[in-house]
Amino acid sequence: MRPNVLLITLDQFRADSLSCAGHPIVQTPHLDALAAQGVRFARHYSQAAPCAPGRAALYTGTYQMNNRVVANGTPLDHRFDNVARAGERAGYRPVMFGYTDTGADPRRIDDPDDWRLHNWEGVLPGFEEVLRLDESHAPWMEWLRSLGYDVDDPDETLATEHDRPAEHSVTTFLTDRFFDWLDDHDGRDDGEPWFAHLSYLRPHPPYDAAAHYSAMYDPALMPPPLPVPDDRHPLHDMMLSLPVSAAPTDGAGLAHLRAQYWGMISEVDHHMGRLWERLRQRGEWDNTLILLTSDHGEQLGDQGLVQKLAWFESSYHIIAMVRDPRHPEAHGTVVHEFTENVDVMPTLCEALGLDVPLQCDGLPLTPFVRGERPPHWRSAAHYEWDWRDVFIRSGSNPWPWDRRLESLNLAVLRTSTHAYVQFGDGTWLCYDLADPTWLTHETDPTVLLSLAQQMLVWRQRHLDRQVTGMLLRDGGIGRRPDPLPA
Repeated sequence: MRPNVLLITLDQFRADSLSCAGHPIVQTPHLDALAAQGVRFARHYSQAAPCAPGRAALYTGTYQMNNRVVANGTPLDHRFDNVARAGERAGYRPVMFGYTDTGADPRRIDDPDDWRLHNWEGVLPGFEEVLRLDESHAPWMEWLRSLGYDVDDPDETLATEHDRPAEHSVTTFLTDRFFDWLDDHDGRDDGEPWFAHLSYLRPHPPYDAAAHYSAMYDPALMPPPLPVPDDRHPLHDMMLSLPVSAAPTDGAGLAHLRAQYWGMISEVDHHMGRLWERLRQRGEWDNTLILLTSDHGEQLGDQGLVQKLAWFESSYHIIAMVRDPRHPEAHGTVVHEFTENVDVMPTLCEALGLDVPLQCDGLPLTPFVRGERPPHWRSAAHYEWDWRDVFIRSGSNPWPWDRRLESLNLAVLRTSTHAYVQFGDGTWLCYDLADPTWLTHETDPTVLLSLAQQMLVWRQRHLDRQVTGMLLRDGGIGRRPDPLPA
């Protein structure tokens, strides 16, 4: 029998925010329990930031250099396959709770007044939208007003979650609506398994944990962030000058921010426990494939920054767990090989009995989920960041002579020993990770050349391959390209 599929994203969840990963303070017993009864990927990385670019890589299995979603608001090319479309091909009716931050392809929109040209928070093609919680959080806000709260501005409402009971938080609201849907699903006659994507906002800013979670951690006990280097790239200086990305400079303010972040972590952990218990009560715990990850990480004061940006590991090293009840032999395993969010789609495809689409840059995690070691695996993690949106919004960018936008990006090769950063303007940085603070620069020309060559080879090996494996001879030789979606 096919399993249920539960795809969970916890927005902005750093990999080190788990007690089972060695965090000295934070309490995550329910995520720890999932790790103990599944497979935890300890060196798992997002491929891009912020949300829309990170999710494009997650949902399509493609690197940013191929899907070209470079900002919140960049359209996702309609030709790309994705996890929801794969679910449909496998016979499911994929449903979504939360958001996917997917901008519509404007080439498929004829009406200039179409709302999709004014709002980039669309829904990934293939998902049935059961609960939409975009930046307006309209259903949650309406529910709060029905309870007697005087709320109007969603940002302010999120920033004051500490003033309301935890039972009224946005995280509780999403979980409860999913439970309602499960109850309704029981009334269906077909008895088919379900495919649900729960996309939680938290621990995303604003940095304000709900109710008692806001006081769960003493700011005085917060571990310090990684230091700001003295020798900085000019882009780092620019980010330190912007209110949206600069961390509080006073120790108390930063400690409070970090305590609130981990309070949000513990709240989402509580709701993960509610999910596991509900699946057990329904007799579905051993018939539900669970894949849990995040779209990107959070600086949390490291290098003097907040949010998700730049090239530092805090923004890209994220949580990832898979529990396949069909392979209990691997449960409790911790994988230390480099894995990436582009691996999510190929993993789901294989779990559902589908061929991995040619577009996928990622690799199936299937061998690890079965307790095996794949014969060939990557030796580094890779991620990208593009900041052209700032310049698109600020002025004219005449085409074709002005190509400055194409230089406003970077790519990172993160090996076990080094992090090599290549900027689109030709500058570069290289860190010797024997120093975990990212303060020590590598200067050995031989090492630098080797890393630069690895970066070039990585990009060459992941050029678009949709039609390159086929020759139009003798009726078609080689791999036929995947069909285009309707």
